[in-house]
Amino acid sequence: MNGLLREDIGYVGGINIPWEKLQNKSIFISGGTGLIGSFLVDVLMQKNQDGLNCKIYVVGRNVDKGKTRFEEFWNSEYFEFVSHDMNQQLEMAENIVVDYVLHLASNTHPVAYSTDPIGTVTTNIIGTNNLLKFAVKHHATRFAFASSNEVYGENRGDVEFFDENYCGYINSNTLRAGYSESKRCGEALCQAYMRQEGLDVVIPRLTRSYGPTMLMSDTKAISQFIKKGIAGKDIVLKSSGTQYYSYTYVADAVAGLLTVLLRGENGEAYNIADEAGDIMLKDLAAVIADHAGTKIIFEFPEEVERVGYSTVTKARLSGTKLKKLGWSMKYDIKRGIERTMDTLKER
Repeated sequence: MNGLLREDIGYVGGINIPWEKLQNKSIFISGGTGLIGSFLVDVLMQKNQDGLNCKIYVVGRNVDKGKTRFEEFWNSEYFEFVSHDMNQQLEMAENIVVDYVLHLASNTHPVAYSTDPIGTVTTNIIGTNNLLKFAVKHHATRFAFASSNEVYGENRGDVEFFDENYCGYINSNTLRAGYSESKRCGEALCQAYMRQEGLDVVIPRLTRSYGPTMLMSDTKAISQFIKKGIAGKDIVLKSSGTQYYSYTYVADAVAGLLTVLLRGENGEAYNIADEAGDIMLKDLAAVIADHAGTKIIFEFPEEVERVGYSTVTKARLSGTKLKKLGWSMKYDIKRGIERTMDTLKER
């Protein structure tokens, strides 16, 4: 494993949160092979070496993919890969204890939104419902639903930063709205299970996340820029680049996720964001091009990409609420990009 990645894992493993809540417990993670989930597993398995003794169930559809990613953990008594499609009801032995359930599985990039719009919606609604039922059945201590900055929609022009109560415009009668609306519905399902079933739930809202654990199939703009950069190619910008968004490096995102899981209040949503991660798309492209020693070129997007793009022009999230729980961003956008590129180039 790359030295920078080990350093990031050590950083998250050393944050000041009540780790004792996970001591000798179990955690069930859907989407465990993704950008966020795989890094979270790395952190927890590192903590297990230090005596956390937390059993980790990682849910994914592809066993081979899981084994390749988690080869070093595959035979550990604290790791178990569960091959399952979250759109199907999940059945496990009733005597299996599941203390924490994290739903991280979701389509999260433009080509997936446009080529698998049904799967995008169903994973965030049917998959969430299936996992909530599972959490209730196994008497989970807490359920965490990984939501998104996209629940806020378009900025109405009345605020600079979105707090957790903000609600912007979403045109629901579009294919692209499937992701945003289904994430909203997933949050509503969590509230319903909290009220009707007494389930303890928290909702971490992730910004546009990036880092060395990103999947090479990811088609988000930042991921495409990074892939071009580490290949020594010019960065391709497919718009004017004036979109102004919040971004979070994977280590900071997972630190925020764990803070919400172990310190958040039941029923509450928390933005994982900081101003140090905010940047316009054209400036983001410039940071990556500068680090790669290449330049920026402009192209029109292909149709399959275009229909999957967000139409939101400004989405900066307020992290004030999460900071009150003790979280802070370690890596600003420039440092996070440089670490990501350096790690991937070495890999």
